[in-house]
Amino acid sequence: MRVHPEVADALAAGRAVVALESTIITHGLPRPENLRIAREIENAVRSAGAVPATIAIIGGQPHVGLDDGALHHLATAGTAVKVSVRDIAVLCATGGDGATTVAATAHLAASAGIPVFATGGLGGVHRGARESWDESADLTTLSRTPVLVVCSGVKSILDIGATLERLETLGVGVIGYRTDRFPAFYLAESGHPVDWRVDTPKQVAAVLRARARLGTDGYGLVLANPIAPEAELDRALHDRVLADGLAAADAAGVRGKDVTPFLLAYFHRGTRGASVAANVALVLANARLAAEIAVASAGRAIA
Repeated sequence: MRVHPEVADALAAGRAVVALESTIITHGLPRPENLRIAREIENAVRSAGAVPATIAIIGGQPHVGLDDGALHHLATAGTAVKVSVRDIAVLCATGGDGATTVAATAHLAASAGIPVFATGGLGGVHRGARESWDESADLTTLSRTPVLVVCSGVKSILDIGATLERLETLGVGVIGYRTDRFPAFYLAESGHPVDWRVDTPKQVAAVLRARARLGTDGYGLVLANPIAPEAELDRALHDRVLADGLAAADAAGVRGKDVTPFLLAYFHRGTRGASVAANVALVLANARLAAEIAVASAGRAIA
């Protein structure tokens, strides 16, 4: 595993670092805007006082932190496959390029000693999982990986209630950030409550310290940060496009890990780009918040 020198120096000095996943760059955003937005996400982390560590696999080697050349290659080459934890060893052995999912990013971040991770939305239990058993590896990976994932809940294309039940069963804590309701990615509110709420980065840092002190930090922790009201999709538009997209995926026989990118692309077309704008807004907000938490955890004051 190659840790970027800036990231390695920050970790050695006890400074704030935030891990960032890379599937949003290759599979979640349209080209050529994806490269510009990837740089904006990293800059959002820097603006809050932390060092960004975008994680990906380049030429068969896991990278924790990318220089601009590697980021450009990842965003433009079109060679990166979507990589979960189970795929890392195979891809590294065969020398390929990979964009890391939440699960793979969490695993590599924890291996590098990075406890705070920002993303857009967590994977979860898919609709119809009672028959298909289709569940994201994000959930089981978080049950054994000590990272805090700052996200805007789970994507509304999933079965949110079932996902929350699975997180509870797996021992993964869920906390709302300035909310008592679990968010649904494009929507600030899913209709499901959260048991715990915090309102400042310092409070999140206190939770992380308490977990370490009490020995409950072997599990992941989800901090659900709702999309800002001004960036939220119109709910009627969202519900219509979601219903149409689910029907289209079923008709096309799209299954498993291909469902999410299919539906994200469908949302992009069906909302005439409004879903991408919402996605970018929430990811940037999560990156900034994760950086503020990482800074607070490193003992530095938050303005």
